[in-house]
Amino acid sequence: MRVSQWWVSVTVLAFLLAPASVTGSDRAAAVPGDQTTIDRHIEEAMAQAGLVGVGAVIIIDKHLVWSKGYGFADRQRGVRFTPDTVMNIGSISKTVTGVAMMQAVEQGKLSLDQDINAYLPFKVANPSFPSEPITLRQLATHTSGISDRWAVYQGLYHWGGDAPEDLCDFLRNYLVPGGRDYSPENFLPFKPGKHREYSNIAAGLAGCIVERAVGQKLNDYTRERIFAPLKMERSAWFLSELPAGVHSTLYVAQDEFSIPIPLYGVTTYPDGGVRTSVSDLSRLFIALLDDGEYQGARILKPASVAEMLRFQYTETNKPDNVVLAEKNSGLFWSTKFNVTRIGHGGSDPGVRTEMLASLSRDVAVILFVNTSLSEQQAKVYAGLMDELWRYAEGLKAR
Repeated sequence: MRVSQWWVSVTVLAFLLAPASVTGSDRAAAVPGDQTTIDRHIEEAMAQAGLVGVGAVIIIDKHLVWSKGYGFADRQRGVRFTPDTVMNIGSISKTVTGVAMMQAVEQGKLSLDQDINAYLPFKVANPSFPSEPITLRQLATHTSGISDRWAVYQGLYHWGGDAPEDLCDFLRNYLVPGGRDYSPENFLPFKPGKHREYSNIAAGLAGCIVERAVGQKLNDYTRERIFAPLKMERSAWFLSELPAGVHSTLYVAQDEFSIPIPLYGVTTYPDGGVRTSVSDLSRLFIALLDDGEYQGARILKPASVAEMLRFQYTETNKPDNVVLAEKNSGLFWSTKFNVTRIGHGGSDPGVRTEMLASLSRDVAVILFVNTSLSEQQAKVYAGLMDELWRYAEGLKAR
């Protein structure tokens, strides 16, 4: 998800950093010098940029080996940020939607390459290419031609609670001529499958299709078929599904100020609505890295995981604006750092998250930050990931 930055004045940031909350393995404890170094780098970055809370885990050879929280989940109440702190994770949520989609494919309820109109009670067609079908595969690789028109998309955020509008009702109004939010500008002037543009609303549409296929709302279905089997007990889609006070406060940082903002929901919640902890999310990540299984709980068949993680763009079948050495895509799964890491990231007001693994899947890192930075400061997030990745590779070498 993407949201424009906005700022207000507040009191000056002052916070203490938390000690280690948990280590997942003796491997982490066996390198105290390295632990001190990673702590120092993270703490210095937090102090300089005004980050209030940070959580991270490291996964080596599909096992959680290290996890830690720094700073505050709620600075005013003095609640520390730990690996069990819950916050919304932005677009990493699309991977959960992707798992649910692949489960429906396994069940024979969906096909990745069928015209999506076979699954919808309303017709979706690009007005520039009305006879060209749009498929789930295109929705999941951001090549559907559906665009996030900002004048509409920004209004989908509901400050102070869950969004009240029904997901599929909004999509009908956005994608069907005559709808409240319809415009030809909701579609790109490119044939479906031929051009890549990241689309949150397309991910929301995939979620709506899954809901109709499985006969349940996505939040209920994923709670039963993904979160519960993986014992992700602190994970949900909606604020109303969480106990009061469990969610991290979110902040926007500017200069030396960190400003708390209201919690929120979004109408197209399959594109970014999951709320979880780094500990819980590590279970899902390990399952995807390990052919669909975590500690005896299987959420997908190996073939389904392989298709979800497979690079979908090839020399003979790629979007016209993609350079394969710089970018590729799975199904709601993406590459970063010039195709050297795979996974997904997330960005929203008060939120920055990353869930990335090496191409060989032997090293992986999850990072949560409950503080938004300006575009000029955003390199701080990359710096944190670099330090965590360096530490992870050190653990792997031992």
